[in-house]
Amino acid sequence: MSSTFLGMPATPPRSPYGTGNLRGDRTFPAAAHEDLGNEQLRRNLGRATHTIRTKRLNVTGELPDWEELRDAGSAIKTDTMNRLPELLEELERKVTARGGTVHWARDGAEANEIVARLVKETGSEEVIKVKSMATQEIGLNEHLESIGITPYETDLAELIVQLAHDKPSHILVPAIHRNRDEIREIFLKEIPGVDPSLDNVPAHLAAAARAYLREKFMTTKVAVSGANFAVAETGTLSVVESEGNGRMCLTLPDTLITVMGIEKVLPRYQDLEVFLQLLPRSSTGERMNPYTSMWTGVTPGDGPQTFHLVLLDNGRTAALADRIGREALNCIRCSACLNVCPVYERAGGHAYGSTYPGPIGAVLTPQLAGMHAAKDDPNSSLPYASSLCGACFDACPVKIDIPSLLVELRHQHTEQSGITAEKLAMRAAAGVMGKPKLFTAAQKASGLGRVIAGRDKKISHLPPPFNGWSDSRDTPAPPKQTFRSWLASAEGTATMRAAAADAHTRNQQEEEK
Repeated sequence: MSSTFLGMPATPPRSPYGTGNLRGDRTFPAAAHEDLGNEQLRRNLGRATHTIRTKRLNVTGELPDWEELRDAGSAIKTDTMNRLPELLEELERKVTARGGTVHWARDGAEANEIVARLVKETGSEEVIKVKSMATQEIGLNEHLESIGITPYETDLAELIVQLAHDKPSHILVPAIHRNRDEIREIFLKEIPGVDPSLDNVPAHLAAAARAYLREKFMTTKVAVSGANFAVAETGTLSVVESEGNGRMCLTLPDTLITVMGIEKVLPRYQDLEVFLQLLPRSSTGERMNPYTSMWTGVTPGDGPQTFHLVLLDNGRTAALADRIGREALNCIRCSACLNVCPVYERAGGHAYGSTYPGPIGAVLTPQLAGMHAAKDDPNSSLPYASSLCGACFDACPVKIDIPSLLVELRHQHTEQSGITAEKLAMRAAAGVMGKPKLFTAAQKASGLGRVIAGRDKKISHLPPPFNGWSDSRDTPAPPKQTFRSWLASAEGTATMRAAAADAHTRNQQEEEK
């Protein structure tokens, strides 16, 4: 009787990482060091984040069930991630049944090709766009421009960034790093026919942008949007915004193309009740979004008559496969974590090198695009771009434990880095600490550190491999006497005996009472 050996079971291959604007060209410390020297940037960031943070605290404090809403949002998103494949298939069926067409894009390059083909089929050489993190992630604007199609951002902040040939630096307010004087100069230089006497009054700047965009709204036949939410139960898509430009893009053109990350799906229409309370309060500090647009497929004679939904993976399946890291996919892109983060407030969004800055970007970007694409991958520095103060966890409307995820990514980075000078140093330290005589000798030798300390009794520069520590923080000079040597001295012995006697006296007094 013959037998067949089927081999040992093996872990299935990991899903591919994402492509697009998910990796900078410098590490976070290098990029942040440059931005920290930009005083205007820091003033802009400080003013904007403090304002949004205060508004958020006021409106969340009004709700007696705010914490219960956060729990509900977290539970819904966790359930969604656990059932993502079936929910996406249900969404596809419902969108198709209502006259829409669904496309599946494995990565950013494929999504760009799909959108470009759909736009070309309409014959249009222009598209108007609703603010979309997904299209920023895949670099859609750059791709369309490369084939002769002109995209027009219609969100005011996104328009500022586009006209300045800049990059967004905030999830909610992409031009948060620009002030009114800078915006005025951008408009004077880039908007055709703008009044040369334009001043820096916000209302006047907005009016100039409105006049420029009005013609685009009325004449462009194709719109591209993202989506804040998609409901599997009904095939409904939703976009929330504050300016009305999204409503114009979603209703006036003949063709609407929506690019949506697969994690944005929700199981039921009723789930919107939770997120339409959580999102505006956490993002803009408002009780509700001024414009909440929802559409289900195509309605004859009303709105776009051709609707395409592009479901974007781009590393999300790779993140979903990570038992711990998949929690980051619960993010609803509110930016609350950015507004409370002391690191983001000082360094700004460009230092992260990714479409997704701040605490959630430091977690999400390495999961979508990996941390070891090349030697000294800039993404490998992102998990360390945090003080782990926990403010982001407290602010997150769906209770993503960002500090714990950052620690886990640091662990993964260390495990994947192989033998490094730091790892060898830690092994040596463990060996020394495991042997009392060696540890005592090392303590005595550390006293030599006082020689290289400055007048402030701090060591600013340590030799390799410890220079990574001293590059970002000062090290106190070692004391003249270690605790162990002090404890063994006559002074230490006398002090400890006196403390023990004092404790004994207090205990007796307590017993007598």
